[in-house]
Amino acid sequence: QVQFMESGGGLVKPGGSMSLTCNTNGLVFSIYSMSWYRQGPGRERELVATISPEGDIKYADSVKGRFTISRDNARKSLHLQMDNLRPEDTAVYYCNVHENTWFAKFGGPGTQVTVSS
Repeated sequence: QVQFMESGGGLVKPGGSMSLTCNTNGLVFSIYSMSWYRQGPGRERELVATISPEGDIKYADSVKGRFTISRDNARKSLHLQMDNLRPEDTAVYYCNVHENTWFAKFGGPGTQVTVSS
């Protein structure tokens, strides 16, 4: 059974930091590009960051310089370090295989990140 299990969200003040983790199961994690996505209140889901199997990384312009994506192939896990958080980063954050409609069917519940004073 394919599973994506996000954790690490919560409430943080503007300028603060937070670290998210996505543990996966049921897929050959090391061969896929993996991504973090987010969906804020009243907004469409957006791509936040992507990391290839070789470690090539891309970020959305809105998070560049503030967020860091990484992966641990041995533990089949994906991470997102978020620094200098802003209220507009408030969203539910999800992980999944990058732009793959088949794996999208197994999307996890996500983890809520709220940035507020």
